Amino acid sequence: MAKQSLAPQTFNGSAAAAFLAGSIGCAVIGLMTTGAVISEGLNKALNWYNPVGPLSGKTGVGVIVWLIVWAVLHNRWKDKDLNLSRIYAWTLIILGVALLLTFPPIFEAFE
Repeated sequence: MAKQSLAPQTFNGSAAAAFLAGSIGCAVIGLMTTGAVISEGLNKALNWYNPVGPLSGKTGVGVIVWLIVWAVLHNRWKDKDLNLSRIYAWTLIILGVALLLTFPPIFEAFE
């Protein structure tokens, strides 16, 4: 008779969801930063709080998207064992794009 393992099976889908959702949220902040330079209408729409200016909307939209993506990915992946190296690679790529989009020489090139 074969012995059964008493250790519970662990899944890494929740961690993968957190990594990827965080990078997507950062990329949205980068898109909002560059988009606010390109579009005066978007720049005004992102001004949620006058003392802060459009930064309030840029970060607000990024946080909202991060939370939504995290919730969706977590619910889909919580019981799965995913290839973390692939998720981590995509996370780094998306974070690189996000960093570029928030770098002043990049977004100021669209003015």
